[in-house]
Amino acid sequence: MVKASISKYILAVITLDAALVGSGGAPVFIARDRVEQDRIATYLARITEGVVHDLENGVYILVKH
Repeated sequence: MVKASISKYILAVITLDAALVGSGGAPVFIARDRVEQDRIATYLARITEGVVHDLENGVYILVKH
């Protein structure tokens, strides 16, 4: 019997502009500025043991690998 599991998934989205993010299954955090965005992303990555990826459009995603 083969066990299937999801190995990579988005845990959260951290954005400066809510209009850039559509609806989906991951929670969305809206930051006031880049400093707050970096802080939120760093804290969430530490808590969840996820990895932050910068999409270079004002959106970060936090992914579990």
